[in-house]
Amino acid sequence: MAEKKEGIIVILSSPSGAGKTTLVKKISVRNKYNISISHTTRKPRANEKNGKDYFFVDIQKFKKLIKKKKFLEHAKVFKNFYGSLKKDVIDKLKKGENVIFDIDWQGTNQIKKKRLNFKIITIFILPPSKKELFKRLLKRDKKDKKIASERMKQFKRDVMHWKDYDFTVINDKVEECYRQIITYINKQKKTKITLSFKKEIIKNHVNKLVN
Repeated sequence: MAEKKEGIIVILSSPSGAGKTTLVKKISVRNKYNISISHTTRKPRANEKNGKDYFFVDIQKFKKLIKKKKFLEHAKVFKNFYGSLKKDVIDKLKKGENVIFDIDWQGTNQIKKKRLNFKIITIFILPPSKKELFKRLLKRDKKDKKIASERMKQFKRDVMHWKDYDFTVINDKVEECYRQIITYINKQKKTKITLSFKKEIIKNHVNKLVN
């Protein structure tokens, strides 16, 4: 009887509002990837459900979990904490299930430094333009310009971390972006070498975004 293969970790990161959550859900539904549901101290948005989108907890409980070293990764983003429980993720991977993360560059760096005995594929999502990003943020936060503006202030710092990822893609049309991501994942799963992509195109796009 053949030994069951262990699962892989796929991480999607992006500046806030670039569309990583939508893409994570598409990948999960169409390819049977388990989404790692993060714990967070922020308040749920109108369409979010506890245990489905996030586990919403207070700051005291979150800090207890940090103290007990329960997190595989955790970070503070826009004054709120986010973290992925280690046991939940490792148990799924050992059963041969693939796990996909919707986290920022801080959490990604922590997972990479853990040197886990599982394949990790990291992907960074870019918006087509700053104008489109601001529009998406306003739509997501019910036209709250203050929240959108706060996120835009951190945009330049966040976007420069694309260099730390295996693959970077521009999310202009979500279906095309999804196709590029899943094609890359499926190819990368079959090799130990990190596959290349057109970094010069991405570098030029990032320069337009930040200037």
